[in-house]
Amino acid sequence: MDKLRVLVADDETPARRVLMRLLAAHRDIAVIAECADGADAAARIRDERPGLIFLDVKMPELDGFEVVERVGVDAMPPVVFVTAFDDFA
Repeated sequence: MDKLRVLVADDETPARRVLMRLLAAHRDIAVIAECADGADAAARIRDERPGLIFLDVKMPELDGFEVVERVGVDAMPPVVFVTAFDDFA
């Protein structure tokens, strides 16, 4: 069985670590990239073509919604938006 290729994008290092730890517990998931800002996330999404993205709502360079716009809705894989702030949930 092929592993689900996942990209994690969050500007907060502790949040990325938690997501990485949770995802590592699943043998059928391979985290292929970690990004700390929206511009890097958009570029890596286009280059790496992950099957799923955990995408922070508020990041430097581009926020999560701007990442979707830059990549293009039709080219985006499924996204799980993540945030540490109630106001963005």
